[in-house]
Amino acid sequence: MEENMENIFTGKTVEEATAEGLKALGITADEAEIEVLEEGKRKLFGSVKAKVKVVKKATDSERAANFIDGLMGILNITAVTEVVSDGEKIEIKIETTNTSAVIGRRGEVLDAIQCLAGAVANIGRDEYRRVSVDCENYRAQREEKLKNVAIAKAAKAVEKKRRVALEPMSPYERRVVHSVLASNEEVTTVSEGKEPTRRVVIIPKNEVPFERKEKFNRGGRQFNRDKRDDRGEKKYGERKFNRDRRDGDRRDRGDRSSRPPRSSA
Repeated sequence: MEENMENIFTGKTVEEATAEGLKALGITADEAEIEVLEEGKRKLFGSVKAKVKVVKKATDSERAANFIDGLMGILNITAVTEVVSDGEKIEIKIETTNTSAVIGRRGEVLDAIQCLAGAVANIGRDEYRRVSVDCENYRAQREEKLKNVAIAKAAKAVEKKRRVALEPMSPYERRVVHSVLASNEEVTTVSEGKEPTRRVVIIPKNEVPFERKEKFNRGGRQFNRDKRDDRGEKKYGERKFNRDRRDGDRRDRGDRSSRPPRSSA
């Protein structure tokens, strides 16, 4: 098989061949990936030149974008990946006609792609760089919707004087809600639960504690304990009154059971 000679450089030694490659590409050794293909050595009749392959290292954003391209190929999704920003935060945009397959329900697929791309981009790094992956402006539209929901739910919490729990969200979406309501002086927000069902809870500052009355079941019917006590005392009093009245009636009539037996003639 014929060897691809692209980025292949030769020299009397490995160092010489490497220097030639770095000069040709206009990069430093730190910016290059160097692969030694042949060690230079002397022979009885002549010598063998050293041979190295020198390529420029892919940037963090390029590694992430290349990974997404490969992932789209595995998923059989026709898409074009573009690095929009390569600053403090890497921003990558995916353009495709099959947006539902890339975004998924509530952005679950897009979030998974972003998580994996972030891991690839940060290979070998000491400080983590955030990676944002978007498709057809989904992030901005979802963020706007979350802001409206957060404001509406906060107003409901204040009106009802009760806590309001939102639907489970990703860490990014929870940060959006916390940020929107941070300036609201009538409520505070906390995150509760464990992933993937962790959610934001809106707590109004005028919250009224919920009071529960102690109840019990009797014969399939439910009663308040205080009513039961009143009824019990009433029934007990009625039973005692009725018993006293019956005893009085017996005394007035004369209870046959208390008379001595008649003697037989």
